[in-house]
Amino acid sequence: MTNKIAAEVIQVPNMLKLKVGGRGGIDMAAIAKAEAALKSLSGNFAQWLNDEIVKLEAARQDVRTQGMTAQTVETLYLRAHDLKGLGATYEFPLITRLAGSLCKLIDDPATRLAAPMFLVDAHIDAIKACVRDDIKVDTHPVGKVLASELEAKVAEHLAN
Repeated sequence: MTNKIAAEVIQVPNMLKLKVGGRGGIDMAAIAKAEAALKSLSGNFAQWLNDEIVKLEAARQDVRTQGMTAQTVETLYLRAHDLKGLGATYEFPLITRLAGSLCKLIDDPATRLAAPMFLVDAHIDAIKACVRDDIKVDTHPVGKVLASELEAKVAEHLAN
């Protein structure tokens, strides 16, 4: 004789699906509208990107004049983090990658003051060169080498 255990299957409602467009899915018209709005702003991207780079450069100058302190490196980190998030939006995914590498270098508050300044400088100079020379993606021969070399140096530094 077999003992059968009664089981009940409970279907949990997908609340995320309900929040992003009801049961019918995502509202593609809303997405198209948002993409059109972003495209209409794309003429401002170059200026906005330059504004972010000026802020990053100012943070680097503060590190140089005031030294590597918790405050100056935190500001530098925040500026790099902003570029990490904005690079691709401003049509420079390579800047997102380079800024991400810089963030990785100075991410940990416990060790960020030991980051070699030459490596910080190399990241910032690479970001500036990408904008100057319109190198947007890491498939560009120069962009590929820049990103790979900087990431390798960061990994080497963090391993030690």
